[in-house]
This record gives sequence, structure tokens and C-alpha cells, in this order.
Amino acid sequence: MAAAAAASDAEGERQGGDPKAWKWKIRKRVWDLLEAEDIARNPRPVHHRIPNFAGAALAADSLGKLDVFQKAQCVKVNPDSPQKQVRFLTLTGGKKLLTPQPRLRTGFFSVLASQTLPSGSILEACTSVGAAKYGRPIGLDEKIKVDLIVIGSVAVDPTTGARLGKGEGFAELEYGMLRYMGAIDDNAMIVTSVHDKQLVDDIPVEKLLVHDVPVDIICTPTQIIYTNTRIPKPQGIYWEKLSPEKLGQIRILRELKRRIERETGQLLPTGPSEKLPPTARRRR
Repeated sequence: MAAAAAASDAEGERQGGDPKAWKWKIRKRVWDLLEAEDIARNPRPVHHRIPNFAGAALAADSLGKLDVFQKAQCVKVNPDSPQKQVRFLTLTGGKKLLTPQPRLRTGFFSVLASQTLPSGSILEACTSVGAAKYGRPIGLDEKIKVDLIVIGSVAVDPTTGARLGKGEGFAELEYGMLRYMGAIDDNAMIVTSVHDKQLVDDIPVEKLLVHDVPVDIICTPTQIIYTNTRIPKPQGIYWEKLSPEKLGQIRILRELKRRIERETGQLLPTGPSEKLPPTARRRR
């Protein structure tokens, strides 16, 4: 845990001149708090992750009772540990589950449905490995309608709906690609499940970037919060914000960029170079 906290300290110092440095201060404060108060759950330490937390299943169960979840036929859920119960409720509720392959490095999205899974495999299918094993991979041309998006968070402001992820930007890229595909529009609700200790009041809305994704509903182990957010939802991928380093990480993004340039006959802009933030080590 100390090593991860030190890495987070170094990240904050490295980003001292970065206009996004304020985000890292909030992330580190929340990660440290969850570990210090033993709210964090495996995988630990939670630094540089969407943190798993005590009561994650309770928060997921509250989410599962939402009218917007009950009515949804296809739900996009992030692949992180605290949302595992949400993925389980999606599949056992007879809905389609759309989940990204981890960090989008090996593919794009996988679609799963309980009726196509082998008997007794739902619990395994709710893991990132199981989703890749049993899911049907889809591409950019897939015609799919997503009714609800469940997103992981490190910190979220209940009064504005402003949200911070772990800093890698994958949730924003996934959202932008779904917009490009026509799978979602502004009416698609965005829900997050977090611990009450992840609720903050110091995310400055005026400092958010155009691609930052706000949330409409927050579910914790103790409450459901409707944010009535007024933060505009991203309209797609903002290529001028996308660094060459991030583009180099994600094959599907490079394919999309080449496709758009080929169709329009124009080169898309590229964002400034960046040093990518550290990532949590994934267990095999």
C-alpha cells in the first residue's frame, strides 16, 4: 500500500505544472481515505484503480432497483470489481450486458446475454476474464442501442454530477465511441455506484474538460442521489484532446481515426503529447 501511495505522490508532483493536477489531488485523497479507514476491498491497494469498497454489493442492489435499470434492455457496465454485482444483476435480469475489454488494448466491447451462456457460468461471465471468454466481440459497425450506462468512479460530486475516474480516460473514450456508433445519445442516463466516502464537494465544474462524463444518478450503500446535472454530456471523441501516446495504446481508436480520415479525406487533429499516468498492476 505504501508503494502505491508513494507512486500517487510522485504522480501529483510530476503533474505539478499540469492543468489536470487538481484531479490527482482529489483522487489521492479519496484513495488514501478508503485505505486508511479500511473501506477498501480487494484488489488492493486501490490507488490507480476504480476502488472496490465495503458495501459495493449493497450499492449495486440499490442501482438494480432503479426504474431506469428495470426498464433497460441493454446496459453498458464498466469491468471493474465494485460493479461486478451490477453486471450480475444485468445478466440475471435478462438484459444484454455490454462491457469493454480491459483498457481497450486487446479489443473493443463484448456483448453477453444470459440465454447464450453455458449453464452455471454467469458468475464467471461477470468477471473481466469471463466476459472476454463468453462474450461476443463487436466492432464499430455493430447496430446496438444502449439504454443505460453504469460507470465506475474514484470521486463524484452529488450536487453537480461531476465525476473523476482513475485518470486513464477510458470511460470517456468508451462513451465517445458509443456516441459515434449511434448507440447512445444525450438521453442515455449515466449511473455510478460508490461508497459514501467517495462523495466530494470540491470538483470545480469550470475546470472540467469537454470530454469529461458527468453522472445523473449516484448509488451508495446508504442512499440514492439524483444529481440533476447540468454538465453537458460529450458528443463524441475529441481528437484534438487525444494524445499520440493514448492513441498508440488503443487499436480500435486508431482504426476509427483511419476510417474517418478515409471517409472525409481530411486528417484529424491530434492532441498534445503526454506522459501517461501509472496503472494499477492487474492480477492474472
